[in-house]
Formats: sequence, C-alpha cells, structure tokens
Amino acid sequence: MRNKEVSLGLAAVLATFLIGTLIAVTPAIAQTEKILHSFNSTGMGGDTPEAGLIFDSAGNLYSTTTYGSTYNDGTVFELSPPASVASAWTERARHVFGSGGHDGAGTFAGVIFDFAGNLYGVTGSGGLYGYGNVFELSPSSGGGWTEKIIHNFNQDGTDGTYPFGGLVFDTAGNLYGTTTYGGANNQGVVFELTPSGSLWTETIIHSFFTGVGDGANPEGTLIIDAAGNLYGTAPDGGAFGTDFYGVVFKLSPGTGGTWTETVIHSFGHGSDGNTPQAALLMDSSGNLYGTTSYGGADNKGTAFELTPTGGGSYTENLLHSFGSSTIDGNDPVDSLVMDSSGNLYGTTAAAGLYGFGTAFEDGRRLDREDSARVRQRRGRTIPRGESDLRRFRQSVWHNPRRRSLRIRDGF
Repeated sequence: MRNKEVSLGLAAVLATFLIGTLIAVTPAIAQTEKILHSFNSTGMGGDTPEAGLIFDSAGNLYSTTTYGSTYNDGTVFELSPPASVASAWTERARHVFGSGGHDGAGTFAGVIFDFAGNLYGVTGSGGLYGYGNVFELSPSSGGGWTEKIIHNFNQDGTDGTYPFGGLVFDTAGNLYGTTTYGGANNQGVVFELTPSGSLWTETIIHSFFTGVGDGANPEGTLIIDAAGNLYGTAPDGGAFGTDFYGVVFKLSPGTGGTWTETVIHSFGHGSDGNTPQAALLMDSSGNLYGTTSYGGADNKGTAFELTPTGGGSYTENLLHSFGSSTIDGNDPVDSLVMDSSGNLYGTTAAAGLYGFGTAFEDGRRLDREDSARVRQRRGRTIPRGESDLRRFRQSVWHNPRRRSLRIRDGF
C-alpha cells in the first residue's frame, strides 16, 4: 500500500480543471496555457471534472468526472501524453460509473494510488444503499481496469453517508476519509478502512456533533502527519454557531484503536473567515494553511495560517481577505499549494477582472520581509501579499455551497 508521502507526491499537478477544460501552465514569468483536453457531454470520457489530478510513473494523468459518459454518472479517466509535443493527449475512460449492480455515481473527489498501481476513490451516491461507496480499480492485462467495491455507505445510525472528500493512506495501508452526512448525529463522520486479505473493515473513528462545539458536514480531504494524526475542516458548527461557521479539527490515534478529536480552531469570530470546505496544507514546521469560502473583512472568504504554539494550541494568522479590490477574487473553495520558497497558490470561484474567478499567489515570506508593502517584478509594481497569476476568461459555475445543496435537494 502507498504511504502518505508517496500519495502526496503523486498528487503534484501540472494541470488544473476549469469548466470542463484541462490545462497546463508552463512555469515562467509570462504564463503560457496549453489545452490538454476539452471534455464534452457526448464523449465516453465524461464531463464536469471537479477534482485534482495525479500522475503515474509513466507520466499519465488520472482523475474523475462527476457526470457524463454512458449513464451520465461520471467516470475515472486517464490522459496519456503524446509521443511528440505537437500531438494531442489521449483520454480514456478507465471506469464508467452507474453500470449496474452496486456501482456508485457522481464523484466530486479525485483518486489515489497504492504501491501496486491500484486506484482508490469514493462516489457521492449510488452503491448498495444509495449513499455512495469506496472503490478500488486494478489494472488488468490488455489495458483494462477492474472495479471492486470495498465499502458501501449505509444510513444505519452509525455509518456515514455521501462522501465528498477524497481518501488518504497511512503507512500501514489503511484508508481514511470523511462523509458529509450520516453517523450518530447525521452530521458526518471520519472513517477508517483496514485491509485484511481481499476484505476491508470499516471503523467510524469520529461522528461529528455541533451540540458540543464540534464541527459538522465535512467536505474536504483529510491530511495526515508523520505521527499518524489526521487533520481536516468542517464547514458548519464550531464555537460560534451551528451553520456556516466551521472548524479545523485534529484526530489523534490512541491505544486500542481509539481516537481523540481536538477542535484546533473555530471560525466565525469577528473578521475571521467562515465555511472552510477544502483540505488543509501542512508545511515542514507543522503550520497549517487553508481557505474559507466566506467571512473576512468583506465576507468574500479568506486564506489563513494556523501555527502550533505548544500544548496542542494553535494561533491563527489571517493571510488574506478576498474581495479587497476590484480585481481580487472571492469564494475560494479549494486547497492551497506551496512552492519551495513558501509562497502559496490557489484559486477563487468568482470575481476577478472578468468576474469569473482567479488564480492567485500569496507571497507569504515576501510579506514579512518587505516593509515598503510593495514588490517589483520585471518593472511592474505588485500589491503586497497577493498577485494575480492568470485571470481566466471562462465561466466558473461552481457555487461554493453547491455540493451540500445537491444533497439536501435529493442528490
């Protein structure tokens, strides 16, 4: 099984999704975009991709689509690079969801590899009970892939329902993830899947409950540190309210398979952000970084840093409040990434120069060193802290709360 470090390494991407278009951005001062693949509603490969990409060792890219293909229930697809730069990438649907039996449908999450080259992921609905499942895809001779359902979620008062975040491995090969609903309080769970031969056993390691100041309805993928602690976000609950506030939480393993949850930050106080939906990012010092879809000075979302201060406590540093200028983006709903210099990069789903979102850089280290509050790049003055890398003139239709609303409307 693949450990967390290998899984995170494979998740490094050279491309991103925007309105059914796969693009690559060449690292340079003047960014150059190249369309690798355009999805359409009539193709076998699916449409409406919402998750990130991973590479295999041969340079092929893998991810999922939420809709499209034969049953309009989405796909797992592969994009293979061409033999020459001038040629096109080749897309293949490695699995078409909704094909009958206990197959799932409508995934919003990506996939991850194990050491043997098998792919793992979740679907947000379908499966044996209609509440989604966890699947494994194994490569077979002749280029095909075989699906195996390793868990079907069930609304039985214990199990979770409707998983939207992706999966993560620990070093022992166990899988961890979240569901947005279900559990003892129907406010979502964190689950563990443990392999034993060809079978997998599920353990619910935490059921969310806002009645005790906990978070609720997690949507993002978990991250795991070297000690096996899990970290994540939940867009609802916390110390300041039950809806649209949210928390950052930590789950620590104990003896005998027990886990202890700690809410390390509750959003929604003063000018703080609220409604965190995406996964966190951890640097080598243990600092956590993330985004909130709302809140901040203009209620357009924030980028934040949580720094450990000892004794299990964290201090929040608000890195940026979105919507602070006419070209700034708002409603960040996905995770941040960091380069080797400590600069953070991400996207917003709305606003910007053309009104349809932005890709941004937050020069975190430059912020702390530049007392003039501006920095120069090739003769251009860029406002301190944030610079627009590329403003895409394509319509981003992603509603920041759309995924939860789909469930409540009977997804």
